[in-house]
Amino acid sequence: MQRPADRPGSALERLTRWVKNPLTERLILLLIVINAIILGLETSDRAMAAAGPALMLADQIILGIFVAEIAARIAVDGWRFWRQPWNLVDFAVVGIALVPATGNLSVLRALRIVRALRLVSAIKSMRRVVDGLLNAIPGMGSIVALLLLVFYVFSVMATKLFGADFPQWFGSIGASAYSLFQIMTLESWSMGIVRPVMEVHGWAWAFFVPFILLTSFTVLNLFIGIIVDAMQRQHEAELEAEHEDTKADLAKLLKEVRSLRQEVRDLKQPVRARSRA
Repeated sequence: MQRPADRPGSALERLTRWVKNPLTERLILLLIVINAIILGLETSDRAMAAAGPALMLADQIILGIFVAEIAARIAVDGWRFWRQPWNLVDFAVVGIALVPATGNLSVLRALRIVRALRLVSAIKSMRRVVDGLLNAIPGMGSIVALLLLVFYVFSVMATKLFGADFPQWFGSIGASAYSLFQIMTLESWSMGIVRPVMEVHGWAWAFFVPFILLTSFTVLNLFIGIIVDAMQRQHEAELEAEHEDTKADLAKLLKEVRSLRQEVRDLKQPVRARSRA
């Protein structure tokens, strides 16, 4: 027996159609973009002087729409809403904006821009990228450990080799690690650090060049390889899931066709019996 709310034409059924409507999804996506632009304009003194009240009103209206949309999705999906990680992200992003930004919580005003992150949950291709990054985290653990070990070894060596002459860069293990991190990112590594060191220690290139080759061109590329592999495996899993869904739909259709054929046979039997009589 159907509940009143589940019957065709009921309020819940109409709300479900509205939530699942692709047009609604596009509208929410558009509002996310508009809201992100508004929050950016609120940082401009010129924009606030010209249309500050209008921008703040538009921000509150859009926030109200977001709250209504989240509430509608909770009403439609029930407990299933809380089982989807991306739904939790949407709920948290919208919920942050509802916390009063006063007193010690005034920093939350700056966090309103995180509403723009709803674009990630609204666009499937972005969700796939984030899911791929999350799936790559377990495989990245060993590479992170290797990179930390390399940094520790080279930091100790750099402190002993160059710490006396360049204490601002290599005076301690912490300073050496930070300098080596700058060198790894290739930011002003040659003219800023390595060449001044080479003026005192001409052989210093034999220390820094292998470090750059080992970190920038080897270990960091391993991160990229693991991420790409994780995204590829996730894509293959999605294709396999779609294939299984297609097979299930086809099996269901074949079952219905067989049932229909059986019903046709059952209807023909009395007719044949009367014709023989």
